[in-house]
Amino acid sequence: MAVTLRSEHACFGGTVGFYSHESAVTGTEMNFSVFLPPHARSGAQPAALPTLTYLAGLTCTEETFMIKAGAQRLAADYGLMLVCPDTSPRRVAPAEQDGDWDFGSGAGFYLDATVEPWSRHFRMYSYVTQELPALIAAEFPADPARQSIFGHSMGGHGALISALKNPGTYRSVSAFAPIAAPLRCPWGEKAFTGYLGEDRSAWTAYDASELVKQAEERLPLLIDQGSDDQFLETQLNPELFEAACAEAGHPLELRRQPGYDHGYYFISTFMADHLAHHAKALGLI
Repeated sequence: MAVTLRSEHACFGGTVGFYSHESAVTGTEMNFSVFLPPHARSGAQPAALPTLTYLAGLTCTEETFMIKAGAQRLAADYGLMLVCPDTSPRRVAPAEQDGDWDFGSGAGFYLDATVEPWSRHFRMYSYVTQELPALIAAEFPADPARQSIFGHSMGGHGALISALKNPGTYRSVSAFAPIAAPLRCPWGEKAFTGYLGEDRSAWTAYDASELVKQAEERLPLLIDQGSDDQFLETQLNPELFEAACAEAGHPLELRRQPGYDHGYYFISTFMADHLAHHAKALGLI
């Protein structure tokens, strides 16, 4: 599986690299970024590193997290590899790109579309949970047995469903301001209708508030939500996920952060807590 290095940058003793490859899952070129901590350079054969995958939100790319989140310094200290895929396929036919900022390019919603023309390429769920981890394990010094996942907004939704649908794959999960009940918000209804069709019963396979009710394992689960988030009342519904976790007996640490909004100032403020959450589950602290 050929991987092309597009650029590489020294960062806290390690490197941030931006890569592309031809994806068999999406049928397109896909981009992703990787932070390799200094541990990756130690010795001729570096030890396999635990991996933390970050799923970004609407309109973002594989660059957003690496530039804005401020995660590399702590990841360097922990010896933790960070992986961030793009949020959707790019360079597809015009009919398969967009029309709106919250659907199509930059808005793959981390699901496998079943409706044409989106089903041809928009298969981010399989890409994130299957193809990308296999590629990382093959091309980088990763330990496939030690993986965790987190994300923001649409990516928080993606992290939650990826963890809940794949028991035994991830050691922990966390999210910043996730779209926690997409069946019951405008963003989710628009995406699910466009990608999955009108049958709402098919949507439950990608709704964390539904999936947690049948969860087969109890992962460490942390969510931070800003109280001044402009999307809190209309799109995010953390209280619905909180109620679903309580009903299912699934532990959840949901922290409501006064004064914080939806952006990366919020994310960077609490990034250290999330990395510590995952480092503990991955046996790094």
